[in-house]
Amino acid sequence: MINDYVKSDLMRYYGKYDTLTFLKAYFTNKTFRFQYAFRMCNCTRFSKIIGLILWKLNRTKQTIQLPRQTKVGYGLYIGHGGPIVVNPTTTIGNNCNLSQFTTIGSNEGNAAIIGDNTYIGPSVCIVENVKIGSNVTIGAGSVVTKDIPDNATAVGNYAKVINFNNPGRYINNPWQIK
Repeated sequence: MINDYVKSDLMRYYGKYDTLTFLKAYFTNKTFRFQYAFRMCNCTRFSKIIGLILWKLNRTKQTIQLPRQTKVGYGLYIGHGGPIVVNPTTTIGNNCNLSQFTTIGSNEGNAAIIGDNTYIGPSVCIVENVKIGSNVTIGAGSVVTKDIPDNATAVGNYAKVINFNNPGRYINNPWQIK
């Protein structure tokens, strides 16, 4: 059962999405196995039941806290298997990278909206209801408290846009939306 979301995640990890690649990924990559359960939970009918069973059996939930109700676009890539903490009200666009030790949180009930083709570096903390544009790179250790425009590279504590040169360059094997 390989739907387009699963294919897009495979494409981001391995550059292809055939059945053999799926089997290899599922049995050797615990992060992909977590993502497969996440994607299946968001399907309908029988696929959703399989997803819920896989979700219950998955131990990676301890290091990747990505609630089932989080809206995630095609081609999610989680680098280094976490740990990752994402608020359930977060919206993540297509072809996004989440690096290790990323936190996307909210105390007020509305977390970030992240655009397409966005790279979030290691140890980044995104706080509250900010909008991060498409084709954005957020450098390691940044604390994002304000909106980041499209095509920007932002770094620092508190994150500031430093340039608009070659943003999103770390998005490898992007899924082409049909």
